[in-house]
Amino acid sequence: MRDDETPPQTPTGTLSSVTPTPPGTDTPATQAGPAAWLLRLVAVGLVLTALNLRPAITSLGALLEEVRDGLHMSGSVAGVLTSVPPLCFAVFGIMAPRLARRFGPGAVVCAGMTAITAGLVIRPLVGGTAGFLAASALALMGIAVSNVLMPVIVKRWFPDRVGSMTGLYSMALALGTSLAAAVTVPMTEAMGGSWKAGLGIWAVLAAVAILPWIPLVRDRHTASGQPSAEQVRAPELRITRSRTAWALACFFGLQATAAYITMGWMPQIFRDAGVPAGTAGVLLAVTMAMGVPLAFVIPRVAARMRNQGPIVVFLGSCGLIGYAGLFLAPSGGAWAWAVLLGVSNCAFPLALTMIGMRSRSGAGVVRLSAFAQSCGYLISIPGPLLVGVLYQHSGGWGLPIGLMAALMVPQMVVGTLAGRDRTIEDEC
Repeated sequence: MRDDETPPQTPTGTLSSVTPTPPGTDTPATQAGPAAWLLRLVAVGLVLTALNLRPAITSLGALLEEVRDGLHMSGSVAGVLTSVPPLCFAVFGIMAPRLARRFGPGAVVCAGMTAITAGLVIRPLVGGTAGFLAASALALMGIAVSNVLMPVIVKRWFPDRVGSMTGLYSMALALGTSLAAAVTVPMTEAMGGSWKAGLGIWAVLAAVAILPWIPLVRDRHTASGQPSAEQVRAPELRITRSRTAWALACFFGLQATAAYITMGWMPQIFRDAGVPAGTAGVLLAVTMAMGVPLAFVIPRVAARMRNQGPIVVFLGSCGLIGYAGLFLAPSGGAWAWAVLLGVSNCAFPLALTMIGMRSRSGAGVVRLSAFAQSCGYLISIPGPLLVGVLYQHSGGWGLPIGLMAALMVPQMVVGTLAGRDRTIEDEC
């Protein structure tokens, strides 16, 4: 359903006419919606949460060489390190729907922000690769559950503004991603050159993001205090029978593969081509910064289109051109390739928008979000690891870049299938 066609709903994303109301009985679903201050608080929480969903990853990408030297990692182990984010997102993301049903999405996101803060504080303090990976996994666990629940919270609180609110938090996510990539190296140098300080400073931003969710910790049910009719019927939805859900999961996985290869390895590609470390970090920031305006525009445009396939093809074509440039002239056209790959990476907010559009109910969005993201991140796990292995054994970036470009083709195919005008309820 298109954003501008969404019918009036309660803050939970449930049609107000779904649950019968006894005659003469008023429920919050039939009264005025939530207070304006509460909606503003949720919006602030969405933005602050989105700002914290990538700095733990892109700050590491900017300092990967220093971390490798400090922890004595080989190229293959560093490839494992860049594969940890999608692995954690897949493993922990699948838990998000069950946790949200039991504790409420606000409480789960609040706990997620707390886990991110703790992981970022602990990570620089431990010695050795195992401890570093464990602390990173703690932060990534918080990111994983929050990743899944962002579309759910948008559908719950802003059912008539799915496109615009998805664009808002996607823009904030891109801003946090690019900010971490751009300023981590300069901040590290300003704090004495310690990569531990450069990674740990991002815990401050994560701690701030906990605050808006504290008043929403007890928000577990609908406005009436009872489970919605959608929640009661949710077990009947067998999402694995939906071709659209599988196409969306594959699309999500392939775009995540490209994104995490970019975040983990693009600065190193530029540095190996002779670009200074600070400039390489800025180039990654440019790539991520392209998502700031486009992450706001693309969901709004996509929500008004019946078929999002043309957007998928356009973004994939930008990626193919960018990879070709990295192969042929990595330093000579570095800024152009960074921009093109940044445009291509906007497949992420497009995927989030399609998650919200490919189900008619809030409960369906919960299940589709968990399924598409968890399966998608599982699909993306081998990519960064394989790039590290190819880089170490080939001694150059030709084969890894060829792999990145080759994966863009099936991404466009499955994305076009996922963008068709249908819902998972029609197929389950």
